[in-house]
Amino acid sequence: MRVVQAYRFALDPTARQGAVLASHCGAVRVAFNWGLAQVRANLAQREAERSYGIPEDRLTPALSWSMYSLRKRWNQVKDEVAPWWAGNSKEAYACGLTRLADALSNWRDSNSGKRKGPKMGFPRFKTKRRAARSVHFTTGTIRLDGHTHVILPMLGRIKTHEPITKLAGLLTEGGARIASATVRWQEGRWHVSFTVHTERPPAAPTRPDAVLGVDLGIKTLAVFSDGRPPVPNPRHLNNAMRKLRRLSRAVSRKHGPDRRTGQRPSQRWQRANAARNRAEHRVAALRRDGIHKLTTSLARTYGTIVVEDLHVAGMIRNRRLARAVSDAGFGEIRRQLAYKTAWHGGRLLVASRWFPSSNTCSSCGAVKAKLPLRVRTYVCEGCGLSMDRDENAALNLASLVERTVAGSGPETRNGRGADRKTPPGGAGGRETSTPHRAPTVRIRRGPSPTPGESLRILETQ
Repeated sequence: MRVVQAYRFALDPTARQGAVLASHCGAVRVAFNWGLAQVRANLAQREAERSYGIPEDRLTPALSWSMYSLRKRWNQVKDEVAPWWAGNSKEAYACGLTRLADALSNWRDSNSGKRKGPKMGFPRFKTKRRAARSVHFTTGTIRLDGHTHVILPMLGRIKTHEPITKLAGLLTEGGARIASATVRWQEGRWHVSFTVHTERPPAAPTRPDAVLGVDLGIKTLAVFSDGRPPVPNPRHLNNAMRKLRRLSRAVSRKHGPDRRTGQRPSQRWQRANAARNRAEHRVAALRRDGIHKLTTSLARTYGTIVVEDLHVAGMIRNRRLARAVSDAGFGEIRRQLAYKTAWHGGRLLVASRWFPSSNTCSSCGAVKAKLPLRVRTYVCEGCGLSMDRDENAALNLASLVERTVAGSGPETRNGRGADRKTPPGGAGGRETSTPHRAPTVRIRRGPSPTPGESLRILETQ
């Protein structure tokens, strides 16, 4: 299977190389802001002319929002706008204009209804204080040098903080090709991420016929339907809050930056702020490591994994649960399961968020009208079943898919009890890997979801 995969490595640049990297990120911001100023000026001019009664065919010509038009216009005026432009790679300016073109396109599609999801606002100017520092390279010298160095355009040879032996081996064998590289300031240091086109050998999970229902929660991170020991929620952020409060108090007691007066931060403030940032980065690293280990173990073992389509954006609106939900990383677990099941030959099925997995009895199928969160044990009045509510939900998720050995492939049973064939395949992640296979297919099974009769499984091929 040919996929597009990212390999990220931490860098150890010299002081001069760090300054050059910062300059490239500043060039990205300058190009973005220049292009946005041109677009806004053009829109304001046309709006003013309309207010004067000028007909549409005589208005100032509209400025094209495509990356190619913006880049052509930038090349015509770059000597006046940025006389220092030659000190950075041309890819830095192209990166800024590409991001502007994408932002404008997303805003236009969102307002016209072509783009799904929440409405997007019009792009805003990037500031040095808030904008993420990153630059994307697509052309020029992008390669590895040995097992401890990388070579990037205009930056030269940069040492990596960790060995790059695995990627170097793939490139040497000819099984991979670097398409682009992105350098980003993240978690207190520079990182480089290579986008690589590579071939993954065919793989199969250890138990290809096994179906696993996974119920995610806050008290217990993951409960499984096959009796596998549940994964406790490590609560990395909650455990680090005492230390973070102490470090934050230390930062607040020192002379920090003040934008109103132009006061520069003291060295003691910078050291205290760096210590606080390191504590926060450690929390993120621990959470990321735990989720990777969990999702890899599941994808390598089970042929079919069923999870719920949790409305995480709505859950974090609850001020009592927002921090706990964000610390658990529900969305990241589902994202990683999506592409890892495809890598290992399995498939991921996502049950509708309206499916009453917690309210349904896994033994007789009776559905309760209400089941408050404080009730941790599910008791069925019909059959007398009594078990943990999370385990009951996991069993209900697993029961949505019943694998048969009838020679016709995997089958599923919809909400009315009718069997329907499901085409084989797995869910391919779009953020980390992009399998070059059939486009995404969404299948709705049964009638529209209702509290008592609902089943919708989205299967991504």
